Amino acid sequence: MNNITRITLIGLGEVGTILATDLKQHHPALEIVAFDKQTDSDVIRQRARAAGVRFAESVQEATEGSLIIFSAVTAAESLNVATAVAQHIGPQQLFLDLNSVSPHTKRAAMAEIEQAGGNYIDVAVMAPYPPARLKTPLLLGGIHARAVSEWLNEQGFNSKVHSNVVGEASAIKMCRSVMIKGLEALTAECLSAARQYGVENEVLASLHASFPSLGWDAQFPHYLISRIAEHGKRRAEEMREVVKTLEDVGVAPDMSSGTVLAQQGLVDALAAKGLRYSDLEPFDWGKTVDLLRK
Repeated sequence: MNNITRITLIGLGEVGTILATDLKQHHPALEIVAFDKQTDSDVIRQRARAAGVRFAESVQEATEGSLIIFSAVTAAESLNVATAVAQHIGPQQLFLDLNSVSPHTKRAAMAEIEQAGGNYIDVAVMAPYPPARLKTPLLLGGIHARAVSEWLNEQGFNSKVHSNVVGEASAIKMCRSVMIKGLEALTAECLSAARQYGVENEVLASLHASFPSLGWDAQFPHYLISRIAEHGKRRAEEMREVVKTLEDVGVAPDMSSGTVLAQQGLVDALAAKGLRYSDLEPFDWGKTVDLLRK
């Protein structure tokens, strides 16, 4: 894979913008083409300009001529993107699906890409992209995963191959999300109630006494709730895919279904108050709860 001179990024959200910016900075000779369905958005086009990459006007324009195609969109758009790319992909082209969706959804996307003659790689993003950016750990799956992982690491990524079976890497990510996104939701629910009773300090002290290494007495609760406030809509979509992941193997998604409601609920509550995440920075969970109670 030493002949790659042009790549495509589909989706200029947080992950796609970081990939565009860092890859162009570290490899200025690499031609990078970006596409986002919000083609009329000045914000999206400005992200492309700031990253130094070319913005394509269509999926076809973005796809043609690129050996590597990254898909980094929301969970709800994941399969739609694979279907759209499949209309234009050809032999030798590699479709890297970074989206947080169920193994079943990944396999459906693989079917679209491979029936069209392309090559599909399951990529599970195992931590938030900030602050590690390109060094964020990635797990890969698929028959082309090893060659792709070697290329990624040569470009500065932090990837490793889990297996040649598509869906297994994403199963690891989805099962992990049961815990991570669930902990965020539980923290928001716990501390919102504790603040109304005026006992938040005592609750946090008790949590810290039980789990002193986590930092309940410092930034940990602020961080957990901030992730919902900033990315709750996207995280709720991911948790809907987690629910599918559990149901597909006969596990009742009782807690994960509640996490969907909690993640989406906080975002909806902020929107109802006309609040954006930027209005809450520097983020303080207590002040945010108070704003929502006014």
